[in-house]
Amino acid sequence: MKRYCWLLLLLVIWGQGALAIKLPKHEIRAIWLTTVYGLDWPHRPAATPAGMKAQQQELCDILDRLQEANFNTVFLQVRLRGDVIYRSAIEPASKVFSGKQGVMPGYDPLAFAIEECHKRGMECHAWFVTFPLGTDKSVKEQGKLSVVKHHPKLCKRHNGEWYLDPGVPETADYILSLVKEIVNNYDIDGIHFDYIRYPEQANRFPDKSIYKKYAKKEDLPEWRRNNINRMVVRIYDWIKQAKPWVQVSSSPLGKYNRIPQVPNAGWTAYESVFQDPKKWLQQGKQDMIVPMMYYLHDNFFPFVDNWVENGNGRLVVPGLGAYRMEKNEADWAINDITDQIDYSRHFGAAGCAFFRCANVLNNTKGLYDELKNTYYKYPAQLPPLTWLNDSIPASPDEIYVERIGNELKLSWQKPASEIQDLTYTVYYSLTDSIDMDAAKCILMTGVRDNELYFPVNQGVERGYTFCVSSSTRYHIESVPSKETYYYLSEYPK
Repeated sequence: MKRYCWLLLLLVIWGQGALAIKLPKHEIRAIWLTTVYGLDWPHRPAATPAGMKAQQQELCDILDRLQEANFNTVFLQVRLRGDVIYRSAIEPASKVFSGKQGVMPGYDPLAFAIEECHKRGMECHAWFVTFPLGTDKSVKEQGKLSVVKHHPKLCKRHNGEWYLDPGVPETADYILSLVKEIVNNYDIDGIHFDYIRYPEQANRFPDKSIYKKYAKKEDLPEWRRNNINRMVVRIYDWIKQAKPWVQVSSSPLGKYNRIPQVPNAGWTAYESVFQDPKKWLQQGKQDMIVPMMYYLHDNFFPFVDNWVENGNGRLVVPGLGAYRMEKNEADWAINDITDQIDYSRHFGAAGCAFFRCANVLNNTKGLYDELKNTYYKYPAQLPPLTWLNDSIPASPDEIYVERIGNELKLSWQKPASEIQDLTYTVYYSLTDSIDMDAAKCILMTGVRDNELYFPVNQGVERGYTFCVSSSTRYHIESVPSKETYYYLSEYPK
């Protein structure tokens, strides 16, 4: 039945244009920003103050373009392969920033990225590569700083690469210690786990002795899944005790398991790599799931349905393979991506994420333009995290408008009764009323300051209506302020 509805929906879109369908006011628009090998950022290491400034400007340029296309979430890769891009007492700094393993570039890339994302109304989630530790070469480069040297009992070599062994109980302690370091020391919006699974060819993973030592009456697949399940529960519970607004998410394989519609699904999370994200969702131990759904047609659409049906009210955000549009990859057409956005929107997903940043910003086959001008034409608020906290904040007072040159300065006061951190959404209209449910009336959302500058054409006489709402870190929005009407004119009236 759902397939026929989908075909009908496509006919409507083709016949009337994508914007004939009202764009969502709430939607996650995420990007994976890769730092390993400097794929997205930084493109070159920095050994001088000028080099560091160039790295910082490079990130600002990336974030400016994401903001222009109304993205609102950045998954920043902060832990690569046993090395990190933040100040850590546990693992060495990655060489991608300074050019030297274990040496920071002279500034803290994670702290800088968080600040710059927040300036632009975007959230920054720490993308965390969980178990992989790299090749023999990379471990050798890290030398005495490597996890393999510091904690050899936690590590296994498999197919020429090193991994933390999920079956060793102390592995969970170690990963939790890294999570604590980030959550305690940074104003991060989320922790996003990648590779939170057993590796490729997992049936050959060398954990027989550990299985014999620690498994009780579980068979091997069940034991492996439970190793990860226990860690997921423990990390989630600690984060919610420390900073309950910090979202916990992961990016499992795009196909949870083999389903009746696609019995020959191939590589799946549950069967192939011993991930059980359905259980994490059912237990309420994830706030968002971002499956890597880098497939087409019947390997995509039925699995979106499967994730949504098993989402337990949490946010399901399909990860789309923008890189698959490259000719040396799969040479997908732009329709392959936009059809997936349409389907995800209309069948219960909370948004989409794109892998990876450069494939979007390089405008591969016009994808960036299509997002900016059509699919993400207007800003979108982040969906409310009602299962964490549904308390509605107080409303700000009305906006004060002041003309300064070719800009209007919009300012407001934080509600006097609120002590918690707030963000703000500024609404506007060219009429004397504002449709609060329409994305087109959002001027900017995720604003962390108490003012906003709005460029205007001085030669045009026009009336504007403005209002502002406040939101908690759980994305719960207040009632809007009173509306403020301002008439722009070159001459005093």
